[in-house]
Amino acid sequence: MASDEPKAKKPKLSASEDEKRESPTKKSPAKLSANSLFGMGNPLLDISAVVDKDFLDKYSLKPNDQILAEDKHKALFDELVKKFKVEYHAGGATQNSIKIAQWMIQEPHNVGTFFGCIGKDKFGEILKQKAKETHVDAHYYEQDEEPTGTCAACITGDNRSLVANLAAANCYKKEKHLDLEENWKLVEKARVYYIAGFFLTVSVESILKVAKHASENNKLFCMNLSAPFICQFFKDSLMQVMPYIDVLFGNETEATAFAKEQDFETEDIQEIAKKAQALPKVNKKRQRIVVFTQGKDDTVMGSSDKIETFPVLKIDPKDIVDTNGAGDAFVGGFLSGLVQEKPLDQCVKAAHYSANVIIRRAGCTFPEKPDFK
Repeated sequence: MASDEPKAKKPKLSASEDEKRESPTKKSPAKLSANSLFGMGNPLLDISAVVDKDFLDKYSLKPNDQILAEDKHKALFDELVKKFKVEYHAGGATQNSIKIAQWMIQEPHNVGTFFGCIGKDKFGEILKQKAKETHVDAHYYEQDEEPTGTCAACITGDNRSLVANLAAANCYKKEKHLDLEENWKLVEKARVYYIAGFFLTVSVESILKVAKHASENNKLFCMNLSAPFICQFFKDSLMQVMPYIDVLFGNETEATAFAKEQDFETEDIQEIAKKAQALPKVNKKRQRIVVFTQGKDDTVMGSSDKIETFPVLKIDPKDIVDTNGAGDAFVGGFLSGLVQEKPLDQCVKAAHYSANVIIRRAGCTFPEKPDFK
């Protein structure tokens, strides 16, 4: 994308991306086909309901929090469904980003492909149905040792207490799914790949197989730092994949944690972006792009040899309903631009738009159509 290569006869994405940076008006966005965008991660069925304080107290939940389910929370999911009026959505960070990208693109359907692991159960069936409704081509590895992963959103007033039970999402197996010929063909069809850092805790070997394929074929491989604990406790896995990353996403907290672990000796987000760009890279035809969001402050992007900042869209604080899906939505908007070979500043614009829409709603949900030009 920011490659030094002249208009090489490479896969179309690389050449035209370069040309577009010089002259954005030269061509219309790339013609999209099904399975152009590939995502792999932890699929979770989001189950949200307005609950009461007694329910929070019963399960020792804070009104506003994000936790992983412990044994004491196991009964929470069934009780939530039985006792309250629930809404179901296809969730999990990567799946959220792919469905937002698909929503931004609209037509054709199934531009986005998604791989992940679910259980053979009722929640798995609902998740498949919900993915279908968002026009994402989801291919799940289904196993019966663990139930489908769920994320309960317990809403009280403006607060949301999130309890995630990864369960089946932890059970993805490269040899049982990714390596199968019909699945690998879908990987090969893609031009842009995205995997959230959370998946580093599940299957590094699957990530590396996809990342190496992208690198060898000069396609775009994107990843997200996802959380400070990924930068800290899964540092070795992250750094195994880093040489293949063409576009790195993160927020300011994750960027700072990453910088600390990498001994960058700075907390300046622009400096961190520069240093992350300079980390070793396998595919030399593309210089790494680094994109860091900072909540309501400017988004920082390092591309080519420059660092740019982009102001986010203004929003009245009273219009903010839920910021949880903002990061996933930002990435989804950005990916929708990348896969259409739009210039990078347009990708950021799409990212800011998506995030702005999602924070006005509960959960990672969206209106029927985007109003984005």
